[in-house]
Amino acid sequence: MLAVMLLAVTATGAAPAPVPASEANTAPSHCGSRERVSVPGAEFQTTACLRDMTTAALAGTQYTDSTDWSPLFAKGTKNPSGVPGVQIDGYFPDSSRLNATHGWKHDAQFVIRLPDRWNGGLVVTGAPGNRKQYSLDPLISDWVLAQGYAFASTDKGNSGPDFYTDGTRPGDAVAEWNSRTTELTRAARKTLQHAYGHAPRRTYMTGTSNGGYLTRWQLENHPELYDGGVDWEGVLWTEGGPNLLTYLPTTVAYRAGAAGADDMYAAGFAPGSEFLWPYHQSAYWGLTQKVYRAEFDPMYDPDCPGASAGSTTAEILAPCASDASYDYAARPRSVHRAVERVSLTGKIGKPMITLQGSLDTLLPIATDSDVYTRMIDDQHRARLHRYYTIEGGTHVDGLYDTYPDRLRPILPCYRSAFEALTQWVERGAAPPASRTVPKPASGDVVNSCALG
Repeated sequence: MLAVMLLAVTATGAAPAPVPASEANTAPSHCGSRERVSVPGAEFQTTACLRDMTTAALAGTQYTDSTDWSPLFAKGTKNPSGVPGVQIDGYFPDSSRLNATHGWKHDAQFVIRLPDRWNGGLVVTGAPGNRKQYSLDPLISDWVLAQGYAFASTDKGNSGPDFYTDGTRPGDAVAEWNSRTTELTRAARKTLQHAYGHAPRRTYMTGTSNGGYLTRWQLENHPELYDGGVDWEGVLWTEGGPNLLTYLPTTVAYRAGAAGADDMYAAGFAPGSEFLWPYHQSAYWGLTQKVYRAEFDPMYDPDCPGASAGSTTAEILAPCASDASYDYAARPRSVHRAVERVSLTGKIGKPMITLQGSLDTLLPIATDSDVYTRMIDDQHRARLHRYYTIEGGTHVDGLYDTYPDRLRPILPCYRSAFEALTQWVERGAAPPASRTVPKPASGDVVNSCALG
């Protein structure tokens, strides 16, 4: 989802307007002093005591934004409900104004949820693609809250297809994603200490797509803040390649008729994924290439996308024709330095589990998690890592509804991986060996997955 993509082109509007207090999902009596807790460093915050902080109760209220969820999960996904607690919404100081949620028009927005029955843990994430802070509510927040974890999510400091306009230097917008995640983690840990009387005993970093990239980066650069992480199809940035700018130009050329299927395979796209190509061609590839190229190499074609990726859906999704011949390897050293600022090394400092679908058609597995796993091995960190290839998985689970005979959702495997991570960290129970998780021939593939 780098794009509607999770990149995220779909949801750029504000969340629903606040509902009247008489209709709100509030129950002040059970929250006590937690409702008066403030988030260190926040420029602004609002706090609400809620009877239920899951999407079953929050959909259609100001406490989430269901327009930012699609197409991240499959129909039939079973989510828990009935988790009372305190929700804190707010933002940290920032000069950009891309996030219009709540009508604030202020970036660096966050949400922190504090369950009444806390298990002593904290789960931190950042939005996938260029979505916003509520985008992972049905995928991650509901499930971890029901287990007793506190939950914190950030919009990463910029959002929407024009995210690349944030900052002054190439790479600034993506670099901010990392600093905002670190900022939120530190602030959330202190918030929990004030709310419950002690700091979290365990802190886990996790996310999907760009959120998976954040997980990798945080465990490489700030392992002291976390006990472990689950990386769900994280984006791989490396200065020398592979990265988005080394293989997505082929997709733009393919759309223009200047490249064929063999070129796509050579770029890393999996044989057998061809049935997914038309959808990704229309929704992801061109947009993703043009906005990330604009982020790291704006001088290649300063007129496209220019100051905005577009004002209509058609304009936003349309690729830059010039990107069909884009050659990252031949670009000036300044471009490579911009990518280097946000590149990964594989030097993780805490246990991490990686999952990626074998049919990921936005981030080909051959140029992403396969490579990142080798990077971890080269850093002699294999003992801290498990890698599960999910047979039949693709980048967004919602596509399963269109192709149930060819795909499987990754979410149930993610939940199994999270449970395996906590057992590994907290009880020393090693997860199953890295492997390909086969696509089951029967059973409830939407809600169950055995890793080993």
